[in-house]
Amino acid sequence: MFDYVIVGAGSAGCVLAARLSEDPDISVCLIEAGPADTFDRIHVPSTFGHLFRTELDWDYHTHEEPHLGRRKVYLPRGRVLGGTSSINTMIYVRGNRADFDGWGQEGWAYDDLMPYFLRAEDNERGASRFHGTGGPLSVSENRSRNPMSTAFLEAAGQAGHPANDDFNGEEQDGFGFFQLTQKDGMRCSTATAYLHPAAGRPNLTVRTGTGVHRVLIEDGRATGVVVGGESGEEVIRAEREVLLCGGAYNSPQLLMLSGVGPADALTPLGIGVVADLPGVGSGLQDHLLLPLVYTHDHPISLLTAGSPENLRRFQEDRSGPMTSNGPEVGGFVRTRADLPAPDVEFLTAPIMFADSGLAAPTGHALSFGPSMLTPASRGRVELASDVPTAKPRIVHNYLDAPEDMDSAVEALRIGLEIARQDALRDYTKTPYRVPASESTDDLREFVRMYAHSIYHPSSTCAMGRVVDSDLRVRGVEALRVADASVMPTLVRGNPNAATITIAERAADLVRGVAGASTKA
Repeated sequence: MFDYVIVGAGSAGCVLAARLSEDPDISVCLIEAGPADTFDRIHVPSTFGHLFRTELDWDYHTHEEPHLGRRKVYLPRGRVLGGTSSINTMIYVRGNRADFDGWGQEGWAYDDLMPYFLRAEDNERGASRFHGTGGPLSVSENRSRNPMSTAFLEAAGQAGHPANDDFNGEEQDGFGFFQLTQKDGMRCSTATAYLHPAAGRPNLTVRTGTGVHRVLIEDGRATGVVVGGESGEEVIRAEREVLLCGGAYNSPQLLMLSGVGPADALTPLGIGVVADLPGVGSGLQDHLLLPLVYTHDHPISLLTAGSPENLRRFQEDRSGPMTSNGPEVGGFVRTRADLPAPDVEFLTAPIMFADSGLAAPTGHALSFGPSMLTPASRGRVELASDVPTAKPRIVHNYLDAPEDMDSAVEALRIGLEIARQDALRDYTKTPYRVPASESTDDLREFVRMYAHSIYHPSSTCAMGRVVDSDLRVRGVEALRVADASVMPTLVRGNPNAATITIAERAADLVRGVAGASTKA
């Protein structure tokens, strides 16, 4: 018996486990389906792409996407301590003030969350109005500054876009280098930052390689979880609460397997309905990436990262291309002047990045493109069966809303304008994957053929629809969700930072001290 059982040791779960176990009188059990984060490729930044489709990846795909030529889009998710923070590109972008204020949830406005962002951070830039120091999460400058990355920033300036050296500062618009969740040139996942320093606490139990089959709900109250094992199912009891941190795909799946979700979907599968919540699994949002790729013959791409010289640099002082996160630079722009905040994030990597990152680079290349930040389209996560180990059925419904395609076309035009600038002339001579022309028809066809996820799912257990503003699941006592699935809408940026902050605040909500001191 534990006081709290946490399901999922990812970006949120590691934070929640570390914070709750700070109280020695509280017992916490953290359950992770995947293994410990002992693989070298997790921690060496430039090798993140080698983690896709391994035992560390849930390796999900969408069902046939109706507006993307019925393609099945690859959806990597971390299945390891640290979750997706152990396999992502380490970009630290909180989002825009408008995102959090737009949620309209008590306690979740930008000014409410800023103390939690600051509490989490140990920023290399030092403490300021926008940055914190002394927190668990190391936020650092990029130690790899590829010539193609700096050329792209120069080209963005030539195209009329402002420079921005801090996307987490006063303004988000503009182009610059990303800040990263790295420490001394190595990945800083939430397992590294939060969980490992807490691992010696006698009141914290971490179980890896343990799949959760369902939440045990008795008389309307969550009392534990049922997990699978070699000798059959086992119950792990929670005296106080069960906390779900499985992410935007797994948290709604687990709720539905437990009888919490749309009754008309659960009943045909023979799952007894505990709480009829139609919002579970609905409202799925993601950022769609439109990748532009140009090849060239300059031997400076990240294909050279593992050379003897670059390996020496990494081993001696943790510098050079092996510390690269891939998309080193980017920027935030608006496709229309009347928008209140950016609706596009550009991501730029000095390497060939095609086919959802699954295609092996065939030569030196520059890859960049817009990620669409504010999709109107919504998808859903459903149960494919009542078997707990079966993958969920995921339909993102990308581009279902016509305005999403209109914005994508304008975003591509912005990207192609940057590509034409003199600063990129040496790197964009040979188009590898670009639209046939800049006609609207060709741009639309390019989107349908080549757009893919940039791996930012959210909003499937959203505040207001599924959980209240204290993250408590409606209709069930002692059950909360704390991960990206509770976002009412997706943030403008890479959601890892916001997910960590959701977990920081969730810890205070569980402890009953939200709104009190947020000092680390």
